[in-house]
Amino acid sequence: MSRTTPPAAPPPAAPPRRILVVEDDPTVAEVVTGYLTRAGYVTEHVADGWAALDRAAVFRPHLVVLDLMLPGLDGLEVCRRLRGAHSTAPAPPPVPVVMLTARGEAPDRILGLELGADDYVTKPFSPRELVLRIGSVLRRAEAAPPAATPVPPVRAGDLTAEPAARHAVRAGRPLSLTSREFDLLLFLMRNPGRVFAREDLLHQVWGWEFGDLSTVTVHVRRLREKIEDDPAAPRLIVTVWGAGYRFDPAGGTGDGDRPDPASPTPAGTPRP
Repeated sequence: MSRTTPPAAPPPAAPPRRILVVEDDPTVAEVVTGYLTRAGYVTEHVADGWAALDRAAVFRPHLVVLDLMLPGLDGLEVCRRLRGAHSTAPAPPPVPVVMLTARGEAPDRILGLELGADDYVTKPFSPRELVLRIGSVLRRAEAAPPAATPVPPVRAGDLTAEPAARHAVRAGRPLSLTSREFDLLLFLMRNPGRVFAREDLLHQVWGWEFGDLSTVTVHVRRLREKIEDDPAAPRLIVTVWGAGYRFDPAGGTGDGDRPDPASPTPAGTPRP
């Protein structure tokens, strides 16, 4: 009698990702949580900033959808505390944050990005777009290459980026980077000496075909603050005015952060 080998058990399904929605408008909250639940996420909703911090400590979300205009404690301060803006600890990585902003809140949106928010969606927004943005942020935050194909560290001078661990150090000192900051640094380190326009970086690093270029500007500024000896006179991520940014592993000099007379910037838009 032949013996039949039983089929291998399928791998266990990954547990659903938990998302905390922080929104004081009940209609918006209901729509957002409804779409996220149908997309397979476990969601919880709170309506003010203090409740967001309390619930995040217990719920331990994989991502927070955060409205900027909140009662009690505004969204910027919630973002600051969630991301540990004043902490120097390199691990664990802070929880990803996707901000919800109104069209007239551009300065707050930029400040939110400077505090480490990973993405933003402007009201009124498409719930489907929000779900797609959330999926993109989560994939980048949790990305890891297969164990069978290890990816070696990328080194440039005293900088080392480890793609598998999503961890970077400079001169032996761990760098506390957000998911987007790490992606941006790794991309630039893998392409030394090449000039990338902000549109190119938005497509290559963020995966967006279009979007607010100030997103790139803010992330470059934050990354410089963490890897440059003097962020005001960067030598690693240098500005090539009228063209974009270039990573110089030798620590050369760029054109400097000065106005570019050939490319006037519209009022209210941050320069590279």
